[in-house]
Amino acid sequence: MTDVIQEVPEAAPVKGKNIFIIDDDIFLLDMYAMRFAQAGYKIETAMSAADAIAKLEAGLTPDIMLMDVVMPAVDGFEMLESINAKGLVPKTIKIYLSNLGQEQDIARGKSLGAASYIVKANSTPSEVVAHVEEVIKTYGL
Repeated sequence: MTDVIQEVPEAAPVKGKNIFIIDDDIFLLDMYAMRFAQAGYKIETAMSAADAIAKLEAGLTPDIMLMDVVMPAVDGFEMLESINAKGLVPKTIKIYLSNLGQEQDIARGKSLGAASYIVKANSTPSEVVAHVEEVIKTYGL
């Protein structure tokens, strides 16, 4: 009987980009965090707008923010309005990831400075990662 030694693949190289994911759904938050980590990104998460803003005010400066819209207390639109009003992370690429997919929702997100808007129901997690990577390329990060 021969001993079989399996080679362990190296982890994907960290792409050097920090992604801040904000979503009140713990299952989705963990799933997207895992997908982006597997793709080589550094991840920070928050489960509410208040938590996200507190982390940004404490000095978190992500390269990309991936934000839900529908959250309790303060929604993702109000959160980005607050972030903009406070002048927090002006160079961070903001992307909405939401189940709200009406034209007016997408237009509102973009009017607040979002670089892109992804409808969760229309995208697999792998497609979300690919979309974010395309936005990163477009912005030259």
